[in-house]
Amino acid sequence: MPFIIGFLVFMVQPLIQSLYMSFCDVQLGAGTFNPVWRGLFNYNYAFRVDADYTRDLTEELARMAIYSVAIMVFSFFVALVLNQKFKGRAFVRSVFFLPVILASGVMLKLDSDNALMAAVAQTVELNAQGTTGITDAIQEILRTSGVGVRAFEKLFEVIDNIYNVAISSGIQIIIFLSGLQTISNSMYEAADIEGCTKWESLWKITFPMVSSLFLVNWIYTVVDFCMRSDNKIIEKITDLVNVNLKYGLASAMSWAYFVLVMLIVGISSLIISKGVYYYE
Repeated sequence: MPFIIGFLVFMVQPLIQSLYMSFCDVQLGAGTFNPVWRGLFNYNYAFRVDADYTRDLTEELARMAIYSVAIMVFSFFVALVLNQKFKGRAFVRSVFFLPVILASGVMLKLDSDNALMAAVAQTVELNAQGTTGITDAIQEILRTSGVGVRAFEKLFEVIDNIYNVAISSGIQIIIFLSGLQTISNSMYEAADIEGCTKWESLWKITFPMVSSLFLVNWIYTVVDFCMRSDNKIIEKITDLVNVNLKYGLASAMSWAYFVLVMLIVGISSLIISKGVYYYE
């Protein structure tokens, strides 16, 4: 109820206003705000005139798909590890949850503006010049042989950005971990008695029992990725509003982006829901 009331009071009017502005040419003056109806002009300009919007939109949606899958795989694997019994398990869990704290406003600002970390990164980059890492060597071999060049380039791009994947997986790890802890040990004991291997238990017991959480985490991951500050579309829309003062065009680009993301979420959720196992 608090969310519904807050949404109706604070969010509905701005949403309707931004949707209306997407069809208008907003003219600003000294204390004046005058939207002039232009129909589909802003949408036509965004997709057919603007040289960067369509390309950036395609790149960001493709990057979203790749990184969302990487985050899901990484978070599920880490949750499986953290669900095991070992010394210092509570400490390790807190370490993997630290990215959630670091993603908050103040800590994220400190992380991005930290001069010491920037100097360390620059030193590492300078020292790395002239040397070839293992991933660079493998990537060069695959590129030369021409075997799955594009696919392997994307794979190595994700590996090179493993920090971003890890820092975006905190909530997903917690959700997966909570689901894993609800699975009764008696199910695994019965599987062991029947001669089931650990690999078979993973696919026959663990995966089906937490399959509903994959849908939850997928929706959260996609929405969270599409709202990141380093998103080219978000940066472009922000510049249009704050620098160029083109409220109408920015609203049109925002709504087009929103609709496409919702379509992707809806279609992918429908596909994932077909494989979800619900149990009493």
